[in-house]
Amino acid sequence: MANEHLRLPPHAPGLRIGLFGGSFNPAHDGHLLASLTALRRLQLDRIWWLVTPGNPLKDNARLPPLAERIRQARDVAGSARIDVTGIEARLRTRYTADTLRALKRRCPGVRFVWIMGSDNLAGFHRWNEWRAIARMMPIAVIDRPGSTHSAMASPAASWLSRWRVPESRAATLARTAPPAWTFLHGRRSSLSSTMLRRQAGRD
Repeated sequence: MANEHLRLPPHAPGLRIGLFGGSFNPAHDGHLLASLTALRRLQLDRIWWLVTPGNPLKDNARLPPLAERIRQARDVAGSARIDVTGIEARLRTRYTADTLRALKRRCPGVRFVWIMGSDNLAGFHRWNEWRAIARMMPIAVIDRPGSTHSAMASPAASWLSRWRVPESRAATLARTAPPAWTFLHGRRSSLSSTMLRRQAGRD
């Protein structure tokens, strides 16, 4: 089916769905490990990998085509409870805050959780409307090597500190009114898309 990769994944009111956005250039086992951690610890029903047409904070000149990145991401996701979609291209949203607003409008009653790595929390205060994102849906931060301290010392973590949900209660996050966030520790992967591109001679 034409543009099948741009469709909204199946959903229903009451489902707990994690949203994991990124360029996925390329997707790798670190993305999968973080997603499996979130599925288990947050007791989510599904995770959607939102493969962006292009990150507004990065140089997209050498970014592979969206359909190619989605195909590769689906190979990595395998049979896990992960849906890979390029819905942002259809929504024509450039920033995460706009994407989340559009998804909430189109999926009433779904309990969304925004998922990000601790490296993203370190720079979250540079995102467009980052406080609005925090007020829109709960956030789960997955620990990544080399960014634990910088994430927790970041301006965003300081602002969010009063709404932190203890890791022991992470399973309640999807049912908690935002702002609400938790920091998940566990097995970590040292893989990164940047490292894999360099190894492949693409950077």
